[in-house]
Amino acid sequence: MFARYKDMVEQELSQVAPASGNNDLAILMRYHLGWVDQTGAPAANPSAQGKALRPTLCMFACEALQGNLRQALPAAVALELIHNFSLIHDDIQDQDLERRHQPTVWGLWGIPKALLAGDTMQSLGDLEILGCNRSGVTPSVTLKVSEILTESYLEMIEGQCLDLVFESRANITAHDYLQMIACKTGALIRSSLHIGALLATDDRQSTDAFARFGSYLGRAYQIRDDYLGIWGDENATGKSSDNDIRRRKKSLPVVFAFEKASSGSREDLIRIYGQENLDASDVERVTAILEEVGAPEYAERLIQKSAESAVEALAQVALPGWARAEVAELVDFLARRQY
Repeated sequence: MFARYKDMVEQELSQVAPASGNNDLAILMRYHLGWVDQTGAPAANPSAQGKALRPTLCMFACEALQGNLRQALPAAVALELIHNFSLIHDDIQDQDLERRHQPTVWGLWGIPKALLAGDTMQSLGDLEILGCNRSGVTPSVTLKVSEILTESYLEMIEGQCLDLVFESRANITAHDYLQMIACKTGALIRSSLHIGALLATDDRQSTDAFARFGSYLGRAYQIRDDYLGIWGDENATGKSSDNDIRRRKKSLPVVFAFEKASSGSREDLIRIYGQENLDASDVERVTAILEEVGAPEYAERLIQKSAESAVEALAQVALPGWARAEVAELVDFLARRQY
């Protein structure tokens, strides 16, 4: 699925993102996308490029419902631009120095230029989705998909705000956390599938089903991300395996531990997460508590449940055999991925 749409999306995206030349802002954006190095020369390391999950989902939904892929292409590119604008800003807020096996934009060029690069990507995404109309989509549908995209990234921003607030709170429940990721991660994944479906059909049952599929898929994706943030192989993820704990990130395993830990262990968690900086012994203690309460197993159970719900959401939609098979493969990949 990812390979099938990769060239189409990259070609369109390369036409939307400004050519590098001597334009510093263009170099920042193309560097973040993994196309060039710090000097603007073609990148030698393809691992710096993202998975392009959201545009892939958009294109897949459209094709699975027998729509015109060319009409979905502007929306797919818009989704990738919006997602990447959020990553640039997220790296600044989290003070992350590495993403996709290379230094982050703000770490190399500073916060002001990184903010401008992110803002520019957002604006380009807003403009690009209106290009659906130039591809033969009716004005009413074009405005509808633009509305869905904007509303979804407003949800995404709301989720990011909640995530930042959660960092200073010890009384977060798993329910609170799942609501937060439904906004921060789930909204854009949901809208990717919803938009792709809307560009193929006006059948409300089918478009709503793809939106529900996206909601469950987004949950499984983020919880898997949380799992990898603590127990993942850093050679595969491109991030240090203790990064989430050192940043005192309240990911699902940690939230679960705050809820389920014994009084003594919970006091340790409150003490550690109340510190400005964590050392290796703090990370080791947190990891031990997570193991004690069964946080890895809990996360894996939720991933599996979300994956099953995602597949079930499309059970009543008429899909060709190849699409049905790829739904199962996609869900399995996202639920079990190592990066």
